[in-house]
Amino acid sequence: MSKETFVFTSSTLRSLRLQQEMLDWEDRRRAASRQYASRRYQPTTRSLLSLPKPTRRPKYCRDPAVHNALYTGDLPKVQSIFKDETTANLIVETLSEELVWSAELGLWVLTPQKKHTSPLRITVARGYRDCVKHLLLRGAEVDVLVGGKAALHDSCANHRAECTRLLLSHSANPNILSEDGLAPLHLCTTQETLPCAQLLLEYGALINQNTTDRCASPLHVAAKHGLNDHVKLYLCYGANIAHRNREGETALNTACASTDRPEEAGRYYKVVNQLLERGADVQIAGRKNHTPLHNACSNCHIRIVELLLQYGAEINVSNCAGYTPVDCALQAVEDYLEGEPEKVIATLLNHGAAPINPKMLKFCALSPRAMEVILNSYDRILSCDSWVGSVSPEVWQEHQVFYDSALCLVNQPRPLQHLARCAVRKQLGVRCHQGIAQLKLPSSLQDYLYLPLEGYLK
Repeated sequence: MSKETFVFTSSTLRSLRLQQEMLDWEDRRRAASRQYASRRYQPTTRSLLSLPKPTRRPKYCRDPAVHNALYTGDLPKVQSIFKDETTANLIVETLSEELVWSAELGLWVLTPQKKHTSPLRITVARGYRDCVKHLLLRGAEVDVLVGGKAALHDSCANHRAECTRLLLSHSANPNILSEDGLAPLHLCTTQETLPCAQLLLEYGALINQNTTDRCASPLHVAAKHGLNDHVKLYLCYGANIAHRNREGETALNTACASTDRPEEAGRYYKVVNQLLERGADVQIAGRKNHTPLHNACSNCHIRIVELLLQYGAEINVSNCAGYTPVDCALQAVEDYLEGEPEKVIATLLNHGAAPINPKMLKFCALSPRAMEVILNSYDRILSCDSWVGSVSPEVWQEHQVFYDSALCLVNQPRPLQHLARCAVRKQLGVRCHQGIAQLKLPSSLQDYLYLPLEGYLK
């Protein structure tokens, strides 16, 4: 027998035959499984359409020539560059130097910062309607967020009404949120954006949609910026006038708190008046328990203060620090010396404001007119120590007659006429502003009861 061979016994041959049969059976089973799976999962035409499109890997463009064509609205170049869906959805990357705090160096340093945007965002923000239309026809994604915003955010923020209309007609989502949680309607913050706001609402924008961080509605935004036409539009579309943001403020609170520029008081007065006419609650307190009257007094806007009082604002309510509206007016005197703060103080006193704590007089030491109104509301002057030291030499010299007259009356009896005035005003209380006019007195005496300014005390 050859050394390269060996004898197969019967049991060995039987084992080999059984093993071969098992292998053949396994091959047939696998083949059947593959055939069944291919029949079961073969997609139909309908299922192919319903499958999500494969995620396209973003392509970045850093070419200055392409950037220049977009930023200048060069339509022929835009048409020659953006010819298909891939190019229309390029991510435009720019590099700019920004001041960034360096904890290691302990100072602000210029650091290169990358910023991303899209061709559609660039052209929309600048109002290049023809370029926008070309990009949309070439497949630009209308709702994609690049750099934290969609194109519709830019068109509204930059009051590009025609571009807004074009985007919405190409199915842009009017309620799309930016990465900061802002809808396009929240970016309508100037008078020029009114047409954009109208278009958004016509295409289904949610009138009571809130920002993610502060829970502010479009009505809050319009009130904050003194946009009376926007407020009117939103109210017509059903804006919730009683909605409170995360700090508990209504649109009325927001409007009264935002009137910090005297030259803009007229715009905010219209907003406040319209909100009150539509039923805004004048008593609701917001941040730091400030009512609308607290906010208006802090900004020394006499017309808004009078309007709030006309609608029944409570005059002696305290905020979380224990300050009443008149206290807020006193604290704002130095910031609004040219805004006639004495009129606000007199109005509050005429509507029944509680007697002013002498310790608060230091806040109006630089306004002799405000000081005169307050001191005339007392039946006697106990001390000037709380405020004399706060008067600068320049102001004292300019208004020496008044300040000297105040010092002379410390712990001295006031004239009988003044004491009678104090008694009448105390009797009338909160009805002082109306009751004086109904008294059968000569007009000169009626004027005297309203604490007129004379430039000195007696």
